[in-house]
This record gives sequence, structure tokens and C-alpha cells, in this order.
Amino acid sequence: MDTLITIGQLLLGLSILVALHEFGHFLPAKLFGMRVEKFYLFFDAPYALLKKKIGDTEYGIGSLPFGGYVKISGMIDESMDKEQKERMTKPPEPWEFRGKPVWQRLIVMVGGVTVNAILGFLILSMVLWVWGRSYIPLENMVFGIEAGPLMERQGFMDGDKVLEVPGHPVRTIGDVSIAILIHDAREVVVERKGERKTINLCETIQDSILNSGSKMQFGMRMPFYIDSIVPGANADKARSFRKGDHVMMVEEKLTPYFGDFIDEMQLHKKGVVEVTVVRQGHVVKIPVNVDSVGRVGLGPKDPGQLSAFTNKIVKEQYGFFASIPAGLKLAVEQLRLTVVSFKLIFRRSGVAQMSGLGGMAKGYGSVWDWSHFWEFTAFLSFGLAFLNILPIPALDGGHVLFLLYEGIARRPANPKVLEYAQMAGMAFLLTVIIAVNGHDIYKWVTGVW
Repeated sequence: MDTLITIGQLLLGLSILVALHEFGHFLPAKLFGMRVEKFYLFFDAPYALLKKKIGDTEYGIGSLPFGGYVKISGMIDESMDKEQKERMTKPPEPWEFRGKPVWQRLIVMVGGVTVNAILGFLILSMVLWVWGRSYIPLENMVFGIEAGPLMERQGFMDGDKVLEVPGHPVRTIGDVSIAILIHDAREVVVERKGERKTINLCETIQDSILNSGSKMQFGMRMPFYIDSIVPGANADKARSFRKGDHVMMVEEKLTPYFGDFIDEMQLHKKGVVEVTVVRQGHVVKIPVNVDSVGRVGLGPKDPGQLSAFTNKIVKEQYGFFASIPAGLKLAVEQLRLTVVSFKLIFRRSGVAQMSGLGGMAKGYGSVWDWSHFWEFTAFLSFGLAFLNILPIPALDGGHVLFLLYEGIARRPANPKVLEYAQMAGMAFLLTVIIAVNGHDIYKWVTGVW
């Protein structure tokens, strides 16, 4: 069921993004009197799952779920249509793409990117209006942070309270991670046992984070109260754990916080441990088997369920009109983050973190939470907008580049150059698609995910 939910969210999210992106090309093309021959969600190679012709346009759903396309008469595009190539050797017709002014063609080509940017903004505004925004500010993290192994080596300790990241506005622990990974922050000021301390990060911290396979190097330290017991897991088989139990010890080691419990379990893989819990004021000791990766199948309550955090969570609610400027601000921040983070792919460690459909599916998760679904879809929409505007042949940005050349030189580029550039661009994109999705499969097979 979890897998079906993940696949369902991925297909729905991609369908929305791709269909609206292509509609961004389709609408202005129609308005300017261009003949649109095909409108496809996903690629119809090797075949179309569904198709129906209405007027001059064939609408369909392709079998290759890596995008989609709109085929406009008189335009060299990703369809590589032989009929289209032959048509390009003849004088342009008034209903063809190439028969229209450069400014109209530019509007058609940037239409998809524009729709994705606007869509991301509208989604974020809707999320703020319907669900609002909840977060725990750094100053409200009463138990401090849980430091991952990499950050422990940098000098952080469990229980540290982050005060500031000099030169970077940070409000939450997620902002701190972004400041380090994306903006290359090198100093973090914390409070430790009542004293102010500055932690200096090494010069290779970004590569170290990327090589570790995790972008989030901090967690929120919180008491471990059991909220879920995985059906069929060792904790479930023990038949003695109860929701609401406060886990205090593993063997003779104090583990009142969830991170302590996780760390201790890693030392007892494939073993049997005695877990001590406090239940309604009574101490209960429960033996349980630990699996080969150090898990027993217990999940913690989230901060919103703990009395220690109830008054610490900031909940921002927005009316309809207030959600619009707030959504716009959030959209600008997300677009900026997307653009700035692009530099990471030029690092060897960054390339290793690139993901395809598997990464997107993981981002959606196995729980259908509409708030998260729309937020992640907005994130993908901004990413799709940015990637499509890059000046790479076969992408919208490649077409825009040639149109700008035509507008400046006052003559179109050689059709053969356009054709070969399109072929090279498609070969490059297919290589990238195969590589990133192949990498996803490799991580799945090797158990990295």
C-alpha cells in the first residue's frame, strides 16, 4: 500500500506539472494562430497509451513518463518528425511557428516556464491559506539539537542550542542546514551548558555533506515517547510496548531522547536488548530483538504531540488576501534557493546526489498528506521552470537562445544547425535521464535508500 501511495503521488504530481507546462506553450500558440498538431502528457515513444484528435490537434498520454510536449507546425522540436523536416524546406505558411514574428515565438517558448513559476507561487499561497505554516523557531528548541555523525566531527554536541549563523538569517534548524550546504556558511554560534561557543566548519563541509548522502545534518532533540509500533516488527512481536511509553534506557545506558535510542541500537545489531520504559509512573523492562540494521520498529511522537513543545510551535494562519503576498515571498525564496543550489551539481559530490523519478518519489513519501503533496509539487514546479530555461537545445531555453539570435541578427539560424542542435540536446537529455534513474536503481538495489 505504501508503494502504491508513493507511485500515485508521483504520477499525480508529474501529470499536473507537465500538463500545465505544456499548456503554457499550447495557449499562446493557439492565440497567435499557430497550428498545434500534438499535445502530449509524457512522450508517445514507443507508443501512446491514449490519444484522440480534436480539430487540428491530437491529444494524448504517452508511455514514457519523463515529460511531455506540444508539437507546433513549422517548428523543429523534440518529436524529430520527418514530415516536419520536409516542411521546413518549403516557404513558411502563415499558420506555422516559423511564420510568426520573433516576439510571438518567444512568448510561446517561455510560456511553459512562466506557467510553472506562477503555478509554484499559487500552490504555496493556497497551502498558506488552507493549512497555514507551523514551525519551531531555534529559540524554542528547548532540548537543543541532535547532531549527526558528520556534525559531531565538526564539533557539535547533542543538546547544543543554535543561536545564530553569522551572515545568514536563520529561523529554524532547517535554515541552518541550508545555510551550510547551499550558502557555504562556515561558522555557527551555539549555546552549550549556558556558555556561548562558535563552531568553525571545515572548508570541505559541503562536499562532506553531499558524500554522506544526507542534506539534513541536524535533528531536533526530543524525549522519546512511543507513538507508533510497526506491524510485524520485532517491537510488535514483543507484545509489551504501548503507545505513550517513555523510553528511558537500553540495557544500562540512559536513552531518554530519540537520538540516544537510535545511537544505542546501532551497537546491538542482531542482538537482544532490554529496553526500559516508564508507563503511567511505573518502570517496565522489555526484552526485544534488534534487526541487522539496528531497528526494532518503534516510532516517536512528533513535537506537536509533546507537552514540552505544545507552546513552542509557532502557527501562522493566513487569510485569503494575506496568503498572496506571503506565498509570493515564499516563492521568491524557493526560486532563489533552486538557482543557488544548482551550483552543487558542478561538484563531483553533487553529481552523485542527483536523482530521477526515484528521488522524486522519495520526496513525496509513502503517506498521503495533501499539505506536503502540494508543497513538494510546488518545489518541483520551480525546479522544472529553472531547468527548462537553461540554454540547452531540446529545452525551452535552447529555443529561446536561437530566437534571441534571430532577433538580434535579423535572420533565422540555419535549419540544419537547429536540427543537429536539437538532436544533440535530446541525446544529452536522454543520457542524463538514464544516468540519474540508473543511479536511483543502484541506490535502491544496494540499500542506500
